[in-house]
Amino acid sequence: MPKMKSVKGATKRFKVKKNGQIKRGKAFRSHILTKQDAQTRRDQNKPSLISKADEKNIKAMIS
Repeated sequence: MPKMKSVKGATKRFKVKKNGQIKRGKAFRSHILTKQDAQTRRDQNKPSLISKADEKNIKAMIS
């Protein structure tokens, strides 16, 4: 049997932490940030984790 290929779009968007959790980026960070208040822009710099419901699917796409 051939090996499963990983989804290249998913490997670029998600990173696996040492404890097995998956990091993701935040949306609405590309342009027109002047409309957002400073607190929103600061919060979007922090990495966030994916939800438990999506974890199984994303791990399958990455590996």
